[in-house]
Amino acid sequence: MHKRILYAGTAAVALLAACQSTKPTTASKQPVIETLGTTQVPAGEFAYVYRKNNGSAPEFGTRPSVTEYLDLYTNFKLKVLEAEQRGLDTTQAFKRELDGYKQQLAQPYLTEKSVTDQLVREAYERMSKEVNASHILIRMAPDAEPKDTLAAFQKITALRQRVSTENFEQVAREVSEDPSARENGGRLGYFTAMQMVYPFESAAFKTQVGQVSQPVRTRFGYHLIKVNDIRPAQGEIKVAHLMIRSTPGMPKADSVTAKKKIDELYSRLTQRKEPWDKLVAQFSEDAGSAANGGELPPFGTGRMIPSFEEVAFKLTTSGQISQPVQTPYGWHIIKLIEKQPVPTFEAMEPTLKSKVAKDSRSELNKAAFLKRIRTENQFTENQSAKDYVLSKADTSLVNGRFKYAAPVASATTGKNAKKAEGDAQTLFTIKDKPYTAADFLTYAQQNQRARPGAEPRFVAQQLYDQYVEQSLTNFEKDNLEGKYEDYRMLVKEYRDGILLFQLMDEKVWSKAIEDTVGLQKYFAENQSKYQWDSRAQGTVISAASPELLAKAKQQLKVGRYDVARLTPVPVGYSPGTDKLLKGAKLMLDRLASVMQADTTLSVTLTGRAKKGETAMARRRAAAAATYLTAKGVPANRIRQTTQAKASTEIATVLAVTSTSTTALEEVLNAQNPLSVQITQKAFAKGDNKVVDELMARGPGTYDVQKDGRYYTVMINKVLPAGPKTLAEARGQATSDYQNYLEKEWIAQLRAKYPVQINQAEVDKLVTK
Repeated sequence: MHKRILYAGTAAVALLAACQSTKPTTASKQPVIETLGTTQVPAGEFAYVYRKNNGSAPEFGTRPSVTEYLDLYTNFKLKVLEAEQRGLDTTQAFKRELDGYKQQLAQPYLTEKSVTDQLVREAYERMSKEVNASHILIRMAPDAEPKDTLAAFQKITALRQRVSTENFEQVAREVSEDPSARENGGRLGYFTAMQMVYPFESAAFKTQVGQVSQPVRTRFGYHLIKVNDIRPAQGEIKVAHLMIRSTPGMPKADSVTAKKKIDELYSRLTQRKEPWDKLVAQFSEDAGSAANGGELPPFGTGRMIPSFEEVAFKLTTSGQISQPVQTPYGWHIIKLIEKQPVPTFEAMEPTLKSKVAKDSRSELNKAAFLKRIRTENQFTENQSAKDYVLSKADTSLVNGRFKYAAPVASATTGKNAKKAEGDAQTLFTIKDKPYTAADFLTYAQQNQRARPGAEPRFVAQQLYDQYVEQSLTNFEKDNLEGKYEDYRMLVKEYRDGILLFQLMDEKVWSKAIEDTVGLQKYFAENQSKYQWDSRAQGTVISAASPELLAKAKQQLKVGRYDVARLTPVPVGYSPGTDKLLKGAKLMLDRLASVMQADTTLSVTLTGRAKKGETAMARRRAAAAATYLTAKGVPANRIRQTTQAKASTEIATVLAVTSTSTTALEEVLNAQNPLSVQITQKAFAKGDNKVVDELMARGPGTYDVQKDGRYYTVMINKVLPAGPKTLAEARGQATSDYQNYLEKEWIAQLRAKYPVQINQAEVDKLVTK
């Protein structure tokens, strides 16, 4: 119940946002704002969409605004109409996708907003306090039978009488069915709202200090709660810690050593004043936080091990360090970073709403929702039919093996006829829609589960209650579009969006990418749009300091750069031979794969041996080179050398280098990822501010300091203005070609479905 742990296609979207729409209707009784071919578009639908998406704009209601939006909306509707004419809205894939969206969109409408708002406000108000409580638990299944519920209730009631004269914690140790009570006497420490199941939380917050609550039922069973203390909320706290691991059950010598370590570290922090980050990085055994100065995520009451939490919250000043504190994980020294008060309601409201929806509080919301829709939809129950279906329950239902076969009415006589008549009777109605006994018996067969030892009628009653809830909820879902205009329009938006996406992909997006001939033709006809201004071909080095800049310039001259992360361990061979070991082959396989993917890489194989043993070293290096070549690495990217070296064995070592400046950046940025940046390309105006300022000077090498960085700019040549190739302009050209295809397609649709505007309805929307 309560655990504490130590922390260890954008175009379519844009159009959908602008154009929520509806399926066209040819027989609308509403005023029509336009007709597309023979399909009428209701004026009310356009007015709703226009108002929703433009209502806050300054130009809302002006003639240009209405006219422009109607033109966009018309194009959108034409595309959806074409998708419908092609039957895209009848496919199973479309129906499945739309149904999935409808299930998600329906959720906010299947709840009681007023109840949610009350629960959110209540949770926030309770967060201003923290309750310290103990409890006694008598376990009971959430769906326990009445006889078991009564037995548990009688037991917990007797215990309440007992603790009125005996020590609560002692009784908890003896009888509580919460396993932890044997050790902690039922003590739960401090907690606040949203940390316990809702019925438990409510009882705890409503019980006075020193008092014991009435029996409280949760999904775990019945509880008695004794409130030990109530205090103002402490808010959240952010700390760092240094930990030396020491767990229960470890050898005593290791435990003693851990204590000595933490005491020595505490002394170095407090007496020698050694840096916190340095000691944490070197000695903390919490790997998850050591690299970050031991910092932990912010936490509040009830979210840490109690002993850790208690010491942390007693720290008062940022930077203050606690004495060593022990938890089941080890020894900790805690450093306070900051304390944060409980945030405002406005700041917490979105998070609380999400938590309430997932919390056991949601049962209250569900009950209120079901109560409302029972009334709104005139739910009526037939008691005799209910008695009939409950009488069908037997041990097969208890064992999860109940089978129901609906009788065939035309072939029934005698008992079968009577059964058919009984199964056909109305069990209940929802707004005059009948749900029969046969419907429920089929549901029972499909949703049964084994409940050994339970009473058949009780099991049937639970299934019946579930069936009623499901039927009411499904009925409400099926009628949401008729009850809520916002929901109806939202569903239509998703519906039309799915259709639009399929057709836009076929007619515009994928076509522009796949139609290479059409793209080339479009590019040639519009070459004037794709031109280079003057560009500077060269290299820019940007460094954080003059020393780093000088180092980068010196190493750049070499042209090849070590790739330390790819340098494998020495190659292994069978003793006395040049035969590669299996592990060596696997290593060379990985290297070959990387080198095939990156053509800037080369490898040097160096055979090392004592003087006089270089022949074997040479053969071994050659064997490794041959293996790499066989795996697809070009021979011109493999270099072999030998080296006389004092060694006890003959070995082949590998050095991987690259011609890419990225490899040089990787070496220079080992300590700081922003130390050095090297760029080699043709710089167009706007690509680099420093190059823009120097381009007019022409070829040359320039050292510049700008915005706290140190630059060397090497301009090899200035390229004159001129046309781009398709490869250079492909991204922009493809986007332009897509726009061209879309305009052409819209023109075809307007010819296929002539657009007639009802100007009188348009004028009604012009309000200023």
